[in-house]
Amino acid sequence: MNVGVIVFPGSNCDRDVAYVTRDQLQQPTRLIWHDDPDLGDVDLVVVPGGFSYGDYLRCGAIARFSPALKATVDHAKRGGLVLGVCNGFQILTEAGLLPGALVRNRDLHFICDRVPLRVERTDSLWTQHYDAGQVITLPIAHGEGCYYADADTLKAIEDRHQVIFRYCSATGEVNEASNPNGSLNNIAGLCNEAGNVLGMMPHPERATDTLLGNTDGLALFKSALTALVDAA
Repeated sequence: MNVGVIVFPGSNCDRDVAYVTRDQLQQPTRLIWHDDPDLGDVDLVVVPGGFSYGDYLRCGAIARFSPALKATVDHAKRGGLVLGVCNGFQILTEAGLLPGALVRNRDLHFICDRVPLRVERTDSLWTQHYDAGQVITLPIAHGEGCYYADADTLKAIEDRHQVIFRYCSATGEVNEASNPNGSLNNIAGLCNEAGNVLGMMPHPERATDTLLGNTDGLALFKSALTALVDAA
């Protein structure tokens, strides 16, 4: 699996992702500067968390126009894998690769915490190393992580089973009390219709090492690797 991690001015999770794919999973990994239109022979493009271009205008609004992101859109349209985490999720919605938008948190506060998530699907290429209904814990760190979509879009997302992760209680209940940011339907992560593009606000790359006491995010990267090996 050849991995490309896009680096924008203001990215701060790019090297965290590279540590997972390059050092833990031993996969060739390249950091790709935002103005580079050539992704090379990558199989997986990761759009990492951070504050691309200082979040001017709104999160992800400027990053969507970068040459590397335009190449990422082309990569996705060819069926290539794309993962957007936190700011990366915001960028993917701005670029039209995923439906909806990320807006300011319900209480208008930046949230930095660890939250439980329920795995909604295991037939997705991103989650085949999880169990159906499994509750995992991942870190979140965002001020604009509230997922929003109009009623028709939200219905289509649910009807097509595009939701991959939902915020939940420690025992798996999905309710308002377990929703940290006001996201509609407790949506924490979703994929496109084809399933090759995933956006999520929680950070799986920050939960892969036993030294940090949590490896719940590692299965996501292993799932993507398995999917690529099976497709080869």
